[in-house]
Order: sequence, then structure tokens, then C-alpha cells
Amino acid sequence: MQQSTKGNIFGILAILLWSTLASTTVLAGKIPPFQLVSMSFFVAFFIGLALWKKEGRGIWVHLKLPVKNWIIGIIGLFGYHFFYFLALQNAPALEANLINYLWPLFIVLFSAFLPGVKLRWFHIAGVLFGLFGVIVLVSAGKGFDFNMGYAKGYFYAFLCALSWSSYSVLSKYFGKVPVSSVGAFCGATAILALIFHLIFEPTVIPDFKNLLAIIVLGLGPVGGAFFLWDFGVKNGDIQMLGTFSYATPLLSTILLVVFGLAKPNSYIWTACLFIVLGSVIASYPLFKKFFTARNQRPY
Repeated sequence: MQQSTKGNIFGILAILLWSTLASTTVLAGKIPPFQLVSMSFFVAFFIGLALWKKEGRGIWVHLKLPVKNWIIGIIGLFGYHFFYFLALQNAPALEANLINYLWPLFIVLFSAFLPGVKLRWFHIAGVLFGLFGVIVLVSAGKGFDFNMGYAKGYFYAFLCALSWSSYSVLSKYFGKVPVSSVGAFCGATAILALIFHLIFEPTVIPDFKNLLAIIVLGLGPVGGAFFLWDFGVKNGDIQMLGTFSYATPLLSTILLVVFGLAKPNSYIWTACLFIVLGSVIASYPLFKKFFTARNQRPY
């Protein structure tokens, strides 16, 4: 299997894992946000430790990263969650989430600055269809009202989208840094989240069900997915993965419906249509390559 194909598969697997975030978070109960992030990322850190042990080069080698990589990693993992919580505290969830979901669009746009990567019409069209699908899904036909009284919250949501998209694109730019280095960023995020938790939040002791959900979060959407995504953006088609990322809120909503945590409605299927259409458009080169190869087969 080609490295680029493997990268695309890993990136899509990360998106699938992120789609389980909402339903798994519900099972985690009323654990305060920073406490939940800290505990989940500590689990993710152990994934990094397992990878480091497999490589057999010791822990220190993986912690001794260039300062720029530490900055990028912490901004991406901790910064995203930090700004997201601030956005929800300072603006309505609907508008904050819509601004937050600009990050797939930013990934596609920022990728144009990468060496050897060109921004084509199908990338722009695909990501815009996906964005419209998310707007339909999140707003559920109720519309939204951007009130400048919540400007601070909107700004935090914008920083949220900017931090994750920048991290994703810069991860591809610094592709020589091993994927296992994500374990170090997870450990740093866990420590920083713990500090903010101890300062601003009460501690809630999780029961067995909550603890199991937290472990699943750390192994999946708030942990393991970041290792898959890192490999994906470094080796796969980052523009296609950026567009596919709009499937995250859709799949998340569908899972909530399946588990009886949300009710189905027509807006889910409308959003599905636009997001799938956007993904197909963004994948135009893959379909073109497939049909060209098929037509060239000798019969």
C-alpha cells in the first residue's frame, strides 16, 4: 500500500473516531471540561509511551524536540480545547460551533502555502459544500444571530479554528518529526489542563461508568485519533482530509440519534447530502484517476 493511501485511510479513521466524541462525552457524565481533557490526554500519553517503548529509543529522545515543534503541538492540542471552552463560555453554543467549524476550510486554504501543493477549484467547491452542510446541521433550520455583544466569544471560536487548522498544516510542513511525538504533546496538554482544572474547577470523582468513558475518550477521539491524524496529514492528501472533516459533526449527530441521545430530523439528511457531495467533489482527482485507469485496461 502506498504511503499516501495509508495516510488518507489513517486520516479518515481519525475523523471517524472524532465523530464518537459527543456520544462518549455524554457517557462521561458531569466531569468538568478541563478535568475531562486532562484525564483523557493522560490516557493518550500512555499511547505515546507504548509507541516509544516499541521504538526502543527511550523517553528522553521523544521529549527532546525543537522548541517550535513544542509550540505548534501545544497550540494545536491544548490551544484548541482551551479556546473552545472559552468560546462556549462567552458566546451562544450555536454561533461558537459554526465559527469553530471553519477549521476544515482553513486547512484547505492554508495548505496552498505548502511546498508542491496547489489549491484547485474542486478543493474550494468541496469545502464550501461541506461548510454549508454543517451550517444546515448545526442550525437545524432555526437560523443564527451573530450579536457583537458576544464578540469575545466569537474571537475565541475563531482562534479555536485557527489553532487546529494551523497545527494540522504545520504538522505536514514539519513531516520529519515522528508521529510518536504526539505523545509528548498529549502529556503536555494533560498537565496544562490539570493546572487550569485545579485553578478554575471543582474536582469530580468519576464512577466506574464515567471512568470507562474517559478511557475510551483517551484511546479514541481525545487521544488515539490525534496519532492517526498526524500520520494522515503528513502522508495523505491534506486538502481532501480537510474537506472530509466536515463529516465529523454529521456522523456525530447520527451516532447520537442511533444511541437515542438525539431525535432524527430532515436537517440531518439535508446536511448529509451537502457534506457527501462536497467530499465527492473534493475527491475529483481520485475518481478521475480511477476511471482513467479503468478505461486504459486491455480487454
